[in-house]
Amino acid sequence: MKIPVPQGTYVPVTRFGDIAFTAGMTPRKDGALTLSGIVPVEESPETYEDAIRLSCANALAALESACNTGERISRILKMTVFIAAEKGFTQHSRFADVASTYVMEQLGHEAIGARSAVGVTSLPSDAPVEIELVGAIGPNER
Repeated sequence: MKIPVPQGTYVPVTRFGDIAFTAGMTPRKDGALTLSGIVPVEESPETYEDAIRLSCANALAALESACNTGERISRILKMTVFIAAEKGFTQHSRFADVASTYVMEQLGHEAIGARSAVGVTSLPSDAPVEIELVGAIGPNER
């Protein structure tokens, strides 16, 4: 997957030693949001599954770009999932589970780490979800 182009004055990923931190990634494909708007109180995570998975894929692509030859993402140390939702929304964890499942599909169950799911009143460009990752980078061996 292509590394998302920053929508402001920042870089998609910063590496320090064997740890890499992504910027917040929204559901953008070729620079355009695939879904926008505030998540309604009773909305099912399935409605937003593609957007959540795309946000997570963008964050993983940014992490992968920080790997040198012979390296890989060895595990996710921390995932933060931001959901722009109406007041009274309480399904944060269910939405974040979609992102956790995507990480496990891509990197294996042992790669999943700590996680926060946070409700906010808005996100950049009216995105419904934004995901940032902190990953450990190690040798390319499994």
